[in-house]
Amino acid sequence: MRDRFPASIGVLAAVIVMVSLVAGPVAGQTPPPAAKTTAAVKTTAGTKWRTPWGDPDLQGSWTNANTTPLQRPAKYAGREFLTPEERAEQDRQTDIGTDRRGATPERDVEDAYNRFWWDRGHSDGRTSLIIDPPDGRIPALTPEAQARLRAFRRREQQTAENGSGGPADSWEDRSLYERCIIRGPLPRVSTGYNNNYQIVQAPGYVTIFQEQMHETRVVPLDGRPHLDQRIRQWLGDSRGRWEGDTLVVETTNFSDRTNFEGAGRNLHLIERWNRVGPVKLNYQFTVSDQTTWARPWTAAWVWNAVGPLYEYACHEGNYGLKGILAGGRAQEKQKDGSR
Repeated sequence: MRDRFPASIGVLAAVIVMVSLVAGPVAGQTPPPAAKTTAAVKTTAGTKWRTPWGDPDLQGSWTNANTTPLQRPAKYAGREFLTPEERAEQDRQTDIGTDRRGATPERDVEDAYNRFWWDRGHSDGRTSLIIDPPDGRIPALTPEAQARLRAFRRREQQTAENGSGGPADSWEDRSLYERCIIRGPLPRVSTGYNNNYQIVQAPGYVTIFQEQMHETRVVPLDGRPHLDQRIRQWLGDSRGRWEGDTLVVETTNFSDRTNFEGAGRNLHLIERWNRVGPVKLNYQFTVSDQTTWARPWTAAWVWNAVGPLYEYACHEGNYGLKGILAGGRAQEKQKDGSR
């Protein structure tokens, strides 16, 4: 786990300077109350949040932290909601697990012991983030996707058996997350910590900045077409529009180096944000890929306001990666010496 250091958000400096000339105040920065036990929170009656130029105002710092699982566990089959007692027990176990010491000093360090390091959030009272299909499960993989998965597992098995072609032969073999390139593929589901975003708006644009890995999505709202299909990007190519008070962002042109639940370059993502109070945003995404899933599927939950964001000082070439590569070269020398 890498350290964060309080500082200004350098990567957004130019955008923030531009937006500061026109943007209104940032939304509430105090910790919000617990999310309600529904997939969406109702808008405060009669309240409208607007920028000075008249667009719906989504600006502020937000967290999508939530311990509700993406898919519904088998033990909750047919149930959309937890009982109050089940929800309270899940939250208690989250807190206990976060503060449980590792069995060895090495495990203790790897686990980043205690809640100071973590930002898991708590359950929103539902049994899954997926709201469609109604069973709360990711649809079945297509035959093509099943073939890709079998091929991947064969490669892993061959690697384990012959000791060649390992997952760290080169820095390019490491994950995009470990290399500090992107936090992970879109769409983003809550993780163990650093689930923070800042939304900044200007006439004709919405900017979505994620604290971890210093990523910025600049979304135009002027109806321009997507990039040529030959141009592929880590975070795809996003285009936005307003449907009433809801921001709708459609993203295509993903790179084949990213992977969301088995989908890569053919992923089609539609996200929706709608402000429902001073400290809450409804968020929903729908993903489709005919080469991966039998049908599209949708997940939804609430984002809550948080305090100001800080620089996440992540850089490629950290000590972990250096150690992996050095260890690999040392093993090669040992093999050469034994021949």
